[in-house]
Amino acid sequence: MMVYDLILDYLYASGAILVMLMIFLSMFRAVAGPTAPDRVVAINIITTYTLIIITLIARIYEQVYFLDIAMVYALMGFITTIGVAKYLEKGALD
Repeated sequence: MMVYDLILDYLYASGAILVMLMIFLSMFRAVAGPTAPDRVVAINIITTYTLIIITLIARIYEQVYFLDIAMVYALMGFITTIGVAKYLEKGALD
């Protein structure tokens, strides 16, 4: 049973490293995006990848409190995306 847990921990850690690499690629897209909607989508992708990393950390350290943090972070990311989309569409947040 211990070997199985060790293998899973290595897989989760390597998955988190791969997701971090994808975050850096998305950061490049957020900076170099030709239009504002491209940047919004890139930031939304970064938020999603960050949620994946928080969930992997919760599994590695076996702490369910990280999942609560991930839920709040997801809600903040969603509200931010809606606000930015409304601003881009109307030019104001009224």
